[in-house]
Amino acid sequence: MSNVANIDVTIANNAIELQNNDGEGENFGKKRKGIQKRSKVWLHFTAFDDPVTSQQKARCNYCGKVLCAEPRRNGTSTMNGHIECCLKNPSNLKNNTMLKYVSKIDGSKAVIDLGTWKFDESAVKRALAEMLIIDEDSFSLVEKLGFRRFCEVALPPTFKIPSRRTITRQCYDIYVEHRTALKNYFKESNFRVSLTTDTWTSLQRITYMSLTAHFIDAKWKLHKKILCFCPVDSHKGDELGDLLVRCLKDWGLEKIYALTADNASANDGLVRVLKDAVNKWGTAILGGKDIHMRCAAHIINLVVGEGTKEKEMNKSVTAIRAAVKYIRQSPMRLKRFKEACEWAEIESKKLLCLDVPTRWNSLYLMLDTTERFEEAFERYARQDPHMKNELNDGPKAPGFPSCIDWENVDHTLKKWERDVDLYELAGKMRTKYTKYWGDPREMNKNIFFAVVLDPRYKMDYLEYLMLKMYGRKSDGELDDNGPLYVVMVKREMRMLFEEYKRLNSSTVKSNDPQSFDEQGSSSISATNMQSVADPKNRVQTSEVRSDYKKFKAANGRRAEKTELEKYLAEDPEDENENIDVLQWWKMNEHRFPVLASMARDVLAVPISTVASESAFSTGGRVLDAFRSSLTPRMAQALICAQDWLRDKAVSDIEEEDLDTLDSLEKEFDKIHLDSTILE
Repeated sequence: MSNVANIDVTIANNAIELQNNDGEGENFGKKRKGIQKRSKVWLHFTAFDDPVTSQQKARCNYCGKVLCAEPRRNGTSTMNGHIECCLKNPSNLKNNTMLKYVSKIDGSKAVIDLGTWKFDESAVKRALAEMLIIDEDSFSLVEKLGFRRFCEVALPPTFKIPSRRTITRQCYDIYVEHRTALKNYFKESNFRVSLTTDTWTSLQRITYMSLTAHFIDAKWKLHKKILCFCPVDSHKGDELGDLLVRCLKDWGLEKIYALTADNASANDGLVRVLKDAVNKWGTAILGGKDIHMRCAAHIINLVVGEGTKEKEMNKSVTAIRAAVKYIRQSPMRLKRFKEACEWAEIESKKLLCLDVPTRWNSLYLMLDTTERFEEAFERYARQDPHMKNELNDGPKAPGFPSCIDWENVDHTLKKWERDVDLYELAGKMRTKYTKYWGDPREMNKNIFFAVVLDPRYKMDYLEYLMLKMYGRKSDGELDDNGPLYVVMVKREMRMLFEEYKRLNSSTVKSNDPQSFDEQGSSSISATNMQSVADPKNRVQTSEVRSDYKKFKAANGRRAEKTELEKYLAEDPEDENENIDVLQWWKMNEHRFPVLASMARDVLAVPISTVASESAFSTGGRVLDAFRSSLTPRMAQALICAQDWLRDKAVSDIEEEDLDTLDSLEKEFDKIHLDSTILE
């Protein structure tokens, strides 16, 4: 019996212990695990214990609202109800439309208007891809910690951040989409375009050619669109021309008016290939004799460059340019350089600036500014030994500016300030100028046509300028070539007009008086209009007009003036008024349809290749290492898509201004001082 009793007692004790452990069975003696939450509501809420009441609560993952979530007291109904009405729940945002402010550009002013917004995850991902394209960010941005933290705060938790591979594919899809739309636009509009092209070599030693189209649309808005940014195997003119022609065929562009290129000898071969192709297509204007427009910016640069061709002077400029570039490479170097200026007691407020090859006055500005900081450069070089090592390293290194270099710069600046010393320099520059612009017969006539087609100047002003420029010889005597050049330009202008008149003969009847009446003469009554509409009356009217033309021709009188003659006979617009030339032609297109068609093509011709060079310097700097390291196809996609996505010209991204950084640092110092006092 004692053994049986002991067994009963043991069973009873085990039963009590099992009850205390809440029936955990095999987990006897262990702490019970929490019950797993199976409701879908916990996908939208996060459970936590209230530190004051020790009760379980739930926080909304979207708006942060806290609700009671004690398992034995509160169910999930309240949380389900909140999910359905939460304004920040992305599921609700997809169906709910919210008001937002929209910034629009009206002319030159920014206008704020009300618009609507609805959450769209696909639209957010597309906007992200467009941001990477426009701002030139790397694809790896989507995988960086800072960006992901930003998305966690700014976007709903259900938004899935795309991977680098996905965002790369989407960027390329955007390029293909816009390229297709642009090709269709060219096909439907059938505009004649002008081109600019240039070549550039990347950090990978890959040579790229950029091709940009310029045209004026039906609303008389000037457009610039990069067509291609593709690698080339060589700089030979024929090969560049073949590549350009293939690109035009791919885009379906055969109506080419002009091509603007720099003065490299290879471009002569390129223009020859393009001219042959346009003539073969049957779309050339006057056989393409004025198809080549030389870049004016490069010509001016060559002219001004004659003033700094002396060997010693060129060496000094190169050394000073390299020193300025070294210091401007980082804000920290600029800060140290300013400290060196303070040590040298230099009070000049001008900052260091670099010259730009296509801005002829920038060399003078760079030397004039830098010449004041000679002592500061010496002081900085003593504090930063890497500067001299970098500038002096290698046989082709520019070297650190010496005393002789500074003397050469000072002497040059003084020469430029005294007219008496510029005679020899001006002679060299004039020789270079005459090579390109000395004989109007060798120049592209579109330079003159653009002046005539400006309603503020017309032919009289051009004639005055040409007689002033070419009507006298260097010794002051009259030059007979001046009036001959004027006659030549007038003849070329008439020839171009007749070419456009022929091209538009099937669609334009600008010289027909009936066509003018049809445009709405308010003096014609309804009865007269009905009479003119009668077929019999139209036949009689036509016969009378025909006899009248014969009568005038027999008496040596012209039947009527051409559009060009009518345009030139009218008084020019007021030169002092701020007239938009393209808008003027838009308003007068119905009066001069043939001449307007000609103006649309002439006024779209770029005078320089800056538009193509900007592809290599988007955002104000040379194509960065990220884009240089991409495959040629992807580099072209990003460069072209960026150009197409930008609605208007974007200002260059400038480096941090040293004065601005100083003012900010002073504010930081003040904040730090105030916080120290409070402590």
